[in-house]
Amino acid sequence: MGLREVAEADLVYILEDKVSGWGEDIVLTSPGAVIYPAFVGFSTDISQAIDPQTGELVSGRTASVSLRISSLLAAGLAELPRAMAKTTEKPWLVTFLDLQGTSYTFKVAQSRPDRAAGLLVCILEAYAP
Repeated sequence: MGLREVAEADLVYILEDKVSGWGEDIVLTSPGAVIYPAFVGFSTDISQAIDPQTGELVSGRTASVSLRISSLLAAGLAELPRAMAKTTEKPWLVTFLDLQGTSYTFKVAQSRPDRAAGLLVCILEAYAP
C-alpha cells in the first residue's frame, strides 16, 4: 500500500470515528432536495476571523466541513458538493449540530477536493431558505 492509500485510510479514524476521533454527523442536501443523512466528518463554526489587511480580530462567521470522498461516492453521490455559480440555483446544503445540540444549516460557498488524499473540504456560508 502506497503512502496516499495509507493517508486515505487514516481519514477513517480522523474524520469518521465518533467514539475517540473527531467524527460527527453531517447531513448533505443536494440542489435537487435529495437528503444524504449518513455521513460522518469534521466541522468547524468559528465566530471570529482575522482581517488580512490589519491583522486584527473581527467578528465574522467561518464554517467548514471535511468529508472522505470515498464515503460520498459509496453513498451514491453522482457529483461532489460544490458552490452553485448562479444565485438563482438551489445550493448544496450542509447541516450539523454544535456541542449544545443546536442544528445549523449552511450552503456550500466553496468546494475544495483533494483527490490525492481523498478529502473534500467545503467552505460554508450562512443560509436562510
